[in-house]
Amino acid sequence: MSLLPRALQDVIDDLGKLPGVGPRTAERYAYYLLRTDPQKSRTLAHSLEHLHEGIGYCRKTFALVEKGQELSPLYTDPERDKTTIAVVAEPFDIVAIEKTAHFKGTYHVLGGLVSPIDGIGPENLHIKELVARVKEDKVKEIILATSASVEGESTALYIQKELEGTKVKMSRLARGLSVGLDLEYADQLTLTRALEDRQAM
Repeated sequence: MSLLPRALQDVIDDLGKLPGVGPRTAERYAYYLLRTDPQKSRTLAHSLEHLHEGIGYCRKTFALVEKGQELSPLYTDPERDKTTIAVVAEPFDIVAIEKTAHFKGTYHVLGGLVSPIDGIGPENLHIKELVARVKEDKVKEIILATSASVEGESTALYIQKELEGTKVKMSRLARGLSVGLDLEYADQLTLTRALEDRQAM
């Protein structure tokens, strides 16, 4: 027998399925929504309901864009240098780098990192598309801005091998970043220094 009404327990259970949200946090979130103005719950429900239908992916960079938009503004902007690409694991890594205001190139989102234990191989990532962009955009430098984790390093090495024989300069973010730290959680100063002090591979 549940100690809570079914409607509340369902919200707790669903919130608890989110990464990083434990049972106690899920209970706090659900109870907050119950106690607060019902309009806040309706607004949240409306946002979630329209999440997938309102978002698309740039066909060149795989960054998040408005649904129906073909290319990311960060790619089409004439001020951006298409010959320099920062390769990142996830779309929110772009947000982290953009906050530094120190990068004027374009981006390429892999959609994850090589992780055999999770069943993610190179074929599951946007690596082929990156290789194609190198030719299409006459790329001069690729900055491998993946995390300093085992998966991030493995992915960077795989990309480096895929581009062997090309004249593209390969660099890696400097090691001011803590091992295992995701880019989206790095502070702006650390990330700026990592960009400025990037190392050739």
